Amino acid sequence: MNIEMHLLWTELLADLPTAVMLWQFTVIFASFGCAWLLSRLMRSYVITYAPQAWQKEIGGLNRILFPLSSIVLIYLCSIILSHWQHVSLLMLCVNFLWAMVAIRLCIYGLRYIFTEGSWMRSIERLISRVIWAILALNLSGFWLPILNSLEEITFKVGKSHLNALIVIQAILTILLTLFLTLSLSRMIENRMMRVERIDINVRVVLSKLIRIGLSVIAVLIALSGVGIDITLLSVFGGAFGVGLGFGLQKIASNYISGFAILLDDSVHIGDVVTVDSHYGVVSELRFRYMILRKLDGTEVVIPHEILMSTVFINHSYTDRKGRITMPIQVSYDSDLDSVITIVREAANSHTRVLESPSVEVQVVGFGENGIDLNLAFWITDPEEGYANLQSDLYLEIWRQFKQHAVIVPYPQREVRMVDNPSIVKPEKVEPSKQKPLVTGTNWDDVR
Repeated sequence: MNIEMHLLWTELLADLPTAVMLWQFTVIFASFGCAWLLSRLMRSYVITYAPQAWQKEIGGLNRILFPLSSIVLIYLCSIILSHWQHVSLLMLCVNFLWAMVAIRLCIYGLRYIFTEGSWMRSIERLISRVIWAILALNLSGFWLPILNSLEEITFKVGKSHLNALIVIQAILTILLTLFLTLSLSRMIENRMMRVERIDINVRVVLSKLIRIGLSVIAVLIALSGVGIDITLLSVFGGAFGVGLGFGLQKIASNYISGFAILLDDSVHIGDVVTVDSHYGVVSELRFRYMILRKLDGTEVVIPHEILMSTVFINHSYTDRKGRITMPIQVSYDSDLDSVITIVREAANSHTRVLESPSVEVQVVGFGENGIDLNLAFWITDPEEGYANLQSDLYLEIWRQFKQHAVIVPYPQREVRMVDNPSIVKPEKVEPSKQKPLVTGTNWDDVR
């Protein structure tokens, strides 16, 4: 155990039965109360006055306001109390609060950068356990001996001499710089996606390029910061090139296809498309794939290579309006002019049906059971689906037909039995001329 930790625990044990500990508990609880009040005031201010676009970011940072303000208050009080007594408990509390700040900051950054999922919770639990373990090792005095032991484990990579501590520091530095750069890129992306003067695909491409560029710069800076020669990356670059040429062709193709699709304006976020048998709305455009949200709520992941190599339908490429047709059949006894008027008024009564282009009702033909009509109309939100819309219109048309005595025909079959003289009827034989059945076993009589 190092001298600083040994002195802290010695003072803490010595102050347990004295009033010194009471003063320190008072300072801790008072600081917690003031920090909680400040956090509540900040939250109410954000909800009331902050812009809608900033509420999520400020609300997330408000989670670390409580431990940070507690640290400030406890540290100021420890400076004042240190003139009269020991403040070992306050210093111990400050260490716990710093661990809480680190955990909450990491969790907020992860949720800000990445979409929430099951793996996110596992990473959050891992981060919290690692931070609490480091704090426990530091307070117990084993942290510095562990660092010295890692520094003694040395090895050679090319012309560079490394040790385990430098490698761990490099990994942590890279993770920290990536964390900061991804947070910055996410902030830039959120600002850029709200600029409506730039095309949506250009905004997506620029945000992806900014994220890639900042990530590469962060890795190079992190490696240089811990003293690792960047020329070592040439070995990994060559291996990556070989792997890209053999096993990563599909991945590279999907990435390149994704940038091509974004730049040629063939697909946008929010477009209604049909890919193979999948019909839905483009909800996200990622590096490697597109997420298509179908009308039943399911989401389909479609690699960009499929969009480049196959034919797909973009229903909203030039116009977001969608045309829907509904077949209708009425009996031959119906007044077609009245029927067409009824169907057109029923369609115009629905809120989703557009007045321009106008509703069309065409006579398609004379069917086997009745007259075939076709109702055609336009809507502005095809991504919302049309099954419920058709059901509402059919129900309204049925009600109007019942009210105006319009008959909807159903298949009927009539079977007639006709006598045909060409058919040979079997000759009737009188009972007296019929030969008796052979029932005996005398073969001479039979012959």
